[in-house]
Amino acid sequence: MNKRFLILPIVALFGLSSLSAQQPAPAAAPAQAAPAQAKPAPQQPSDEEKNAITVSVDEVNLIFTVTDRHGAFVPNLQQSDFALLDDGKAPAKVTSFVQQVNLPLRVGVVIDASTSIRTRFQFEQQASNEFLMQVLKSKRDRAFVMGFDVTPTVTADWTNNLDALGTGINRLRPGGGTALFDAVYTACRDKLLDASRGQEPVRRAMVLLSDGDDNQSRAYLDDAIKMCQRAETIIYAISTNWTPSRGKGDQVLEKMSAETGGRTFFPPSVEEVSNSFKEIEEELRSQYALTYRPADFKQNGAFRTIYLFANDRRYSVRARKGYFAPKQ
Repeated sequence: MNKRFLILPIVALFGLSSLSAQQPAPAAAPAQAAPAQAKPAPQQPSDEEKNAITVSVDEVNLIFTVTDRHGAFVPNLQQSDFALLDDGKAPAKVTSFVQQVNLPLRVGVVIDASTSIRTRFQFEQQASNEFLMQVLKSKRDRAFVMGFDVTPTVTADWTNNLDALGTGINRLRPGGGTALFDAVYTACRDKLLDASRGQEPVRRAMVLLSDGDDNQSRAYLDDAIKMCQRAETIIYAISTNWTPSRGKGDQVLEKMSAETGGRTFFPPSVEEVSNSFKEIEEELRSQYALTYRPADFKQNGAFRTIYLFANDRRYSVRARKGYFAPKQ
C-alpha cells in the first residue's frame, strides 16, 4: 500500500504556530527483468488491507472517537479539523489520517465474577455472547474471555471461534471477593500488550463488566491504568451498579475509561446491558486513526502526554491521554 504523508494543521496553541505541509517525493520503483513466462495478475487488496496502517518504531498510532453534544458520532471529518500536541509540542510529521478505519480488533471481555453480582450474572453472560457474535465480523478479528473474583482466569484464549468464546463465557461462575485492578493489569500485561506486536496494526479494546469495587487487589488503580496505556488498550466499562446514585466504584470505572480513551456506560437495569454492548460495537466501527511522528522523540521509556481536540468546539474528542515511549 502506498503511503501518503500528511501534516496535521495545528492551530496556534500555547504559543505554537501552525506547521507547513510537506509532501515527500515518491521513491522510484526498482527495475525488474521481464518474466520468462506469463504470470497471473496480482490479487487486488481487500478493503481491510487498503485500510491497513503501517507503524514504525518512531510513530504513534492514535485511535479516537468524535461525538457531538448529543453523544452522536461525527463522521466525514478531515485531518484539518483537528489539532494535536504530543508532549506539549506539535508533531514533526503526520503520516496517515483515516476516517472510520477498519483495523482488525483485539478485544478482551473481562467479567466480574465475584459474589456481589451473582443475581445478574446470567444476564451479563447472555449479553456478552451477543456482543461477540456481532463485533467479530472479520477473519482477522480476535477476542479472549477473562473472569475474575480474587484471581483472574482466562476461560477462552485469543480466537475468532464464537463457539469457543461462548463456552468460555458460560464456564464462568460467580463467587469470592473482587480483585478488579489485578484483573485489568493482568489482562493488559499478559494478553493485550503483545497482541500482534510487530505484525499488522490492530485496535485493542477491553470490555469490562463490573461494579468497580475492589477489595482484594495487590495492584493499585494507577498500576492498572498505566499497564493499559502501555498496551495501547481502550477500556469500555459497563457498570453493574443499578442504583440511581453513582458510587466510588463508578468513579473508578470512569477514571479507567477516560485515561485510556474509552467510555463508561451506566445501564439502568440488567436487562439494558445489551444496549451498552451495542453502543460499544458501533463505536469500535466508527472511529478515526491518526499516525504521526512526534517531535523530539526519544526511546527512553518515558510517558508522553497526548492532547487532541477538534477545532469546532461543538465536537468532543475521546482519545487516550498519552503513551509510553519504547525503550531503546
